[in-house]
Amino acid sequence: MKPTIAFVTGGYSGESVISYKSAITIQNNLDYDKYTVYRIDITPEEWFYETKDGKKIPVDRNDFSLVLDGQRIKFDAVLIGIHGTPGEDGKLQGYFDMVGLPYTSCDAAVSALTFNKRFTVAVAAFSGINVARSVLLIKDRIENPEDAIKRLTFPVFVKPNNGGSSIGMSKVNSASEELGAAIEKAFKEDSQVLIEEFIPGREFTIGVFRSKGEIVTLPFTEVKSKKEFFDFEAKYTAGLNEEITPAQVDEAVAEKVRAAARRIYQSFNCRGIIRIDFIYNEAKGEPFMLEINTVPGQSEASLVPQQLKAAGWTLKEFYSALVDEALGEKERR
Repeated sequence: MKPTIAFVTGGYSGESVISYKSAITIQNNLDYDKYTVYRIDITPEEWFYETKDGKKIPVDRNDFSLVLDGQRIKFDAVLIGIHGTPGEDGKLQGYFDMVGLPYTSCDAAVSALTFNKRFTVAVAAFSGINVARSVLLIKDRIENPEDAIKRLTFPVFVKPNNGGSSIGMSKVNSASEELGAAIEKAFKEDSQVLIEEFIPGREFTIGVFRSKGEIVTLPFTEVKSKKEFFDFEAKYTAGLNEEITPAQVDEAVAEKVRAAARRIYQSFNCRGIIRIDFIYNEAKGEPFMLEINTVPGQSEASLVPQQLKAAGWTLKEFYSALVDEALGEKERR
């Protein structure tokens, strides 16, 4: 009998629009000969499966099951395709742990940790991984942001501490009025704001996952934004950025990036596919980690699908590898 898989999409944040774009790619490339798949939409209002005739079947949240045509459908594993909360910040993973369902992403603790940019860079630095200097502002708990950032060198990036897709992010070149506006913009997205030093260099991003017990690093991408930095608009608007996959770099540089990526995957005890963003500072000859994305985009324009193609993987093979790894986790329990 084929394993029964729940593919979850949607979400509770503005990133749900990216989740639905990823969902198209994932659904078009799942192996339906190998798995029985039900798409589950998770929204603030309801969790449901929609039948072909448009009927919404609610999910029984006691055990994450469905009752369809009088029969209860239980799942063997979950393919998580939700960007932002609750699919990327550990909330959904914690729920699945409680009901005993394996899933394709990092576990609850790692997902919660990496969703918090400040915690991520702190743990990375503790593990000997290069990161930028930064400070954290918490809403209503700081009187003078200028005093808090005295030890930082401008320019800096100001961004919500929790979240993704570069929503609410700004680059600030000097401690002037633009700093206050950038902080205010970020606080509209989150109650915590990270201010991080700008590191000059080439921007690389690399997909990493585990398959058959081995950590696999994909051919990584160099991102060149036509805007001042790689913000939400540059990420999702055609023509505003150049993505070179695989990046054209010396093998010595490439191996430093791959080695850092493997070390991060291992140090953070990651599972499933993640994407790590780096700045390679040529003056120091070292990659600096920017952030870890534990549910990276899967739309046709996204970076991981580009990298998989460069590595010679089909998306069907890749999604099967993720699901099989999750099913293997179930057997190991």
